[in-house]
Amino acid sequence: MVNLMPRRYEGMAYWEIVSRQMGVVSRSKQERIKDAKITLIGCGGIGGAAAEMLVRMGIGNLKIVDKDSFDVSNINRQLMSSFYSVGKSKVDVTYETLKSINPFTNITAVEDEVDESNVEKIIERSDIIIDALDNIFTRIIISRHAQQLDIPFIHGAIHGTMGQVSIFTNKTPSYEELFKLPSAGKDLTREVVIKVKEIGAEVPPVIAPVPNIVGCLQAFEAFKLITLQGEPIMAPEVLMFDLLNKEQFSTVKF
Repeated sequence: MVNLMPRRYEGMAYWEIVSRQMGVVSRSKQERIKDAKITLIGCGGIGGAAAEMLVRMGIGNLKIVDKDSFDVSNINRQLMSSFYSVGKSKVDVTYETLKSINPFTNITAVEDEVDESNVEKIIERSDIIIDALDNIFTRIIISRHAQQLDIPFIHGAIHGTMGQVSIFTNKTPSYEELFKLPSAGKDLTREVVIKVKEIGAEVPPVIAPVPNIVGCLQAFEAFKLITLQGEPIMAPEVLMFDLLNKEQFSTVKF
């Protein structure tokens, strides 16, 4: 993408983009947002919404990670997808879309699957990791390494009309402990991995607003952590919602 804006106007344009939120954050806190380094794992339904909200808030550095390409079934919920993007790399499409929204965000696109061999390289030097994953096993790998590296891990998940969000650090219960996974406190042996993958074998149903709400909530939890404003949703507390309920949102303690 070619940036046609003269360099002398670039700084002013960044501050114009975020001008409407300056009644919520001070200049110094916006500078913290501008300096922040976030790694987002997954560019699908949850990840697309989280990524877009982050760049619109003025996040300065964003690493996006995904190995997949878009298909037609993604269109019902994934903001970065369209008929024009079918068959194209999710990270490539997401990169171009985000750059068209805010060219001042430094975006690194990683087209790869996260596993034990590359997880540390992918997440190192991150201030925050956002979980926009669709499988439990990869989430376990990343959450363990995030805890070891003392990087906040903002979890999000969906099922049907329901969603949940929580933050894990090395001062909270772990993701595995909180949700009582069979891997909690154990090495990832073949037997343990099989049990974990059996849990995540189902492809959950989903309706469009749900993953996008989760992604937006995760982006705002990142905002809280960066600016030190508000009260982040820290494990063992989990924000849960079901859009079919009259009282849709609640924070529960596991």
